[in-house]
Amino acid sequence: MKIGIADTTFSRINMGKIAIDELKKISSIPYERYTVPGIKDLPVAAKKLLEEKNCDIVITLGWVGRTQKDMFSYIVLSMGLVMVQLLTNKHVIDVTIHEDEAETEDELLMVAENRVREHVRNAVDLLVNPKRLQKLAGTGQRQGYPDVGPILK
Repeated sequence: MKIGIADTTFSRINMGKIAIDELKKISSIPYERYTVPGIKDLPVAAKKLLEEKNCDIVITLGWVGRTQKDMFSYIVLSMGLVMVQLLTNKHVIDVTIHEDEAETEDELLMVAENRVREHVRNAVDLLVNPKRLQKLAGTGQRQGYPDVGPILK
């Protein structure tokens, strides 16, 4: 069993380092890291990690700027990652930070670190503890922000 971690040089923080730190804290699953320039390079990085490096799941770590052009790039990334999942029949966990999610850099840093760490836990659960995710179904989990909880009747 192995987890792929694909990150970019465009990110404003070292998301790959955070992911590896979290993975080492919660598991002894080996990993393979692949760093690319930008988010549109992540789909091929994920596919290479799955097919050439024999990873069982990949976490992609992307950073999106504030402009409309950046948003279009994210759409392209997202479609590419869905294609990779369908072609390989393996999960790719997209962990993307959008610069317009927060007003300050401190808040953006908090969201980014939290989202990376929580999605690393999700990836590990998908591989070794899927029942934990089933127990969380419908509970309003959010990665990067506080959970919103379920709608109760």
